[in-house]
Amino acid sequence: MPTDRAGDLGLQLEFTGDVWHWRGPAPFHFVTVPPEESARLAEVAPALSYGWGMLPVRARIGGTAWTTSLWPKDGAYLLPLKDAVRRAEQLDVGDVVTAHLTPGR
Repeated sequence: MPTDRAGDLGLQLEFTGDVWHWRGPAPFHFVTVPPEESARLAEVAPALSYGWGMLPVRARIGGTAWTTSLWPKDGAYLLPLKDAVRRAEQLDVGDVVTAHLTPGR
């Protein structure tokens, strides 16, 4: 169940999605941020984006937290999953995860 709340630390989002693999020139694993949460992120993007529409976030899946940047793609955002995160949480393509995001630097 997607949730979001504005608190002392700003916007926080929670969503569920599938891990998928992009086999481009620099292969990477991602979770796509759903439309509703992507729309909320788009609202704060002008204040946070540092170029190319990239949004810095603090992310957490399970017990693993890391800093990264969301990638804009076709009106949505993609959460990149570092190999260290996938190893720590034993994640593979097709796994369903719940991600927690706090936008900001």
